[in-house]
Amino acid sequence: MEKKRVDESVQVPAPGRVDRFGFAKQEHNSPDGISKSKSALEYQREQKRLRKWRKMIGVGGSDWKHYVRRKPNVVKRRIRKGIPDSLRGLVWQLISGSRDLLLMNPGVYEQLVIYETSASELDIIRDIGRTFPSHVFYQQRHGPGQRSLYNVLKAYSVYDREVGYVQGMGYLAGLLLLYMSEEDAFWLVVALLKGAVHAPMEGLYLEGLPLVQQYLFQFDRLMREYMPKLGEHFTEEMINPSMYGSQWFITVFSYSFPFHLALRIWDVFLYEGVKIVFKVGLALLKYCHDDLVKLPFEKLIHALRNFPDDAMNPDTLLPMAYSFKVSKRLEELKQEYEKIHGKVAQSKSKQKQLQLVA
Repeated sequence: MEKKRVDESVQVPAPGRVDRFGFAKQEHNSPDGISKSKSALEYQREQKRLRKWRKMIGVGGSDWKHYVRRKPNVVKRRIRKGIPDSLRGLVWQLISGSRDLLLMNPGVYEQLVIYETSASELDIIRDIGRTFPSHVFYQQRHGPGQRSLYNVLKAYSVYDREVGYVQGMGYLAGLLLLYMSEEDAFWLVVALLKGAVHAPMEGLYLEGLPLVQQYLFQFDRLMREYMPKLGEHFTEEMINPSMYGSQWFITVFSYSFPFHLALRIWDVFLYEGVKIVFKVGLALLKYCHDDLVKLPFEKLIHALRNFPDDAMNPDTLLPMAYSFKVSKRLEELKQEYEKIHGKVAQSKSKQKQLQLVA
């Protein structure tokens, strides 16, 4: 991105006007997941937790793989309780395998940023100002945050030309850049979309978002099975999951959900995969079930896009989410979806191959 003179008219919030994550504080201060004054006991607990995590990952992550092999259930339990914020960037890289990708590809990111051109550059520039607009790092037009975001998105659009750039990827890269360098964030995006340890977002941003359509089909069926009364009400009011759930899957709750909750979901998402998105979605609907079943269409749409603050408490919502057992049913619903839509996908694929041959 061409460096330009900083627009001095942009007002960056004073340090006292941002929350602990760097977002501008709202008039009505919603809880940001931490009490303003911690007791000595709470502080000691946090320090003890931090020491456990440091021992688990080792210096620079040297012990991580060994620990995961030896005690996977301990790792899973600790991740579900939340990764300490000071270690989050490093742990995300270790969980995803992106650190290995970076070490195996020295100089590749710099090559992509400096020497390659992307067909998506104008689209990326257009969308950058819409990504976390209330965060101090991204508020300054052409400032360091926006430049870093542009570089990561441009580099990925060149690296994976089949996907290129899709709106929504900005929130993915923008979240990662708050916890790591440009190059680290780029390789984590690669790990998510192309795979390292696993690829929890592989295929998500392909043209037409076919995987999102599959996820919404699966979610709708799960919701109706777990909450038949709500499912019936949604049918009566002609509500379908694309009206409220698409962004849950496209940005893994980073688009419009409170940041402290999004982080906790991302901790689990990187380790356990997309099933946590289904579980959190189900937990939200279950938590608000009794109110939702009474609402008419307009109010229902608003409620599904604006959940109450008490529903956004990770210590309440996430244990409820973990109680949903969805893995087996998701696989069954995936096969059912592919029976219905697979032939269409195959014919499109064959069409494309014929065009390439021609």
